[in-house]
Amino acid sequence: MAKKNKDKNYKPTITNRKASFEFFFIEKFTCGIVLTGTEIKSLREGKAQIQDAYCYFDKGELYIKNMEIAPYEMGSFSNVEPKRVRKLLLKKIELLRIQQKMEKGMTIIPIKVFFNERNFAKVEIALAKGKKLHDKRESIKEKEMKRDLQRIKKS
Repeated sequence: MAKKNKDKNYKPTITNRKASFEFFFIEKFTCGIVLTGTEIKSLREGKAQIQDAYCYFDKGELYIKNMEIAPYEMGSFSNVEPKRVRKLLLKKIELLRIQQKMEKGMTIIPIKVFFNERNFAKVEIALAKGKKLHDKRESIKEKEMKRDLQRIKKS
């Protein structure tokens, strides 16, 4: 979840921090998302979660599943189900390119949800391949080495 801020120009960014640890990113895409009712207001407050979310193709269109947008507090009948399936908006050329690059063992995962300069909600997705256990151990070692180097530089 994003931090709450009272600044007018504040634009929350919801990130999937676990994704870089679990997957290798092959290619990244930025796409729009179809929202209904008060979902955009809740998203502007930063009340969303994409840790368990993933994307899939259905009849040539890309959808995101398990992305949770909390119901808007001030909304009433216009609130919708928090974990409903939402359509992602990409150009046909990009959709075809993603479908062609999909191989066995690959998945499409959302990395972050943000607002662009025109205040439209966007989702950054990545074509990803899962890491094995030894790959995860290597990434942990690299992080520890970077942290140790930073400590040495400070002292």
